[in-house]
Amino acid sequence: MFQEKASANCLNIVTTSTEDGAFQQKGHSARVLSPEEAEKLAKDQVLVSEFKQLKLEKEAQKNWDLFYKRNSTNFFKDRHWTTREFQELKACREFADQKLTILEAGCGVGNCLFPLLEEDMNIFAYACDFSPRAVEYVKKNALYNTERCKVFQCDLTKDDLLDNIPADSVDVVTLIFVLSAIHPEKMHLVLRNIYKVLKPGKCVLFRDYGLYDHAMLRFKSGSKLGENFYVRQDGTRSYFFTEEFLSQLFKAEGYEQVVNEYVQRETVNRKEDLRVPRVFLQSKFQKPFSETYILVD
Repeated sequence: MFQEKASANCLNIVTTSTEDGAFQQKGHSARVLSPEEAEKLAKDQVLVSEFKQLKLEKEAQKNWDLFYKRNSTNFFKDRHWTTREFQELKACREFADQKLTILEAGCGVGNCLFPLLEEDMNIFAYACDFSPRAVEYVKKNALYNTERCKVFQCDLTKDDLLDNIPADSVDVVTLIFVLSAIHPEKMHLVLRNIYKVLKPGKCVLFRDYGLYDHAMLRFKSGSKLGENFYVRQDGTRSYFFTEEFLSQLFKAEGYEQVVNEYVQRETVNRKEDLRVPRVFLQSKFQKPFSETYILVD
């Protein structure tokens, strides 16, 4: 079921029912805060000290490694929704059985990678992650097959992807709940790195936390690192994207915007009778067919 709406402030909103009966809405307007939520965010202006922020940046890899040590492969659910939400994974083929080369930038323990490989036998996947421990979990998975995927550890802000992937060779890059974990000042380095291995005319498929997501409102005082940027108790960090910020970020690195919109949905906890408002940003950015953009260090 779906319902299209339009207004002066929100264009091309599409509201759909999810499997659990809650709603999902896509559009270009950010979530509207309640007065209580707006007051809470307005009061939370004290930033984490510069010393601690530098320590968090220095220990970012260690903190993610410890996260995977604590949670193993059990924290995230397998993402079977990826092909449903991103039809590009099927639509970009010129013929039905065409081999598709993808890069999952920030693969974690394979919650997106392995469902994709199971659903589509004509995919070869490159996959990388910041955490060495996460990469080891992927390689130990029973579904791991070196004939169908190449997995490696990589800091996308500084390790050159060309060391593992040929230039202009990837049909689709997935960047799903990855960029939010990186300091905003370094995000452009990730997009610049990916640009080198993506084929001209092909796309980056993006999904991540959006402004005023429930997770953003749950942070306690003393967790704020900067505008829309917070640290969790385990030392991992999370940024909450606006449509405008993400668009500017990609365009500055030479990409063209195809789709860029908020996804607002409710997560339903029937046991506790709670409806939690979630906000994500779901987008698609294309590397131009003709490159007129020059990278400047």
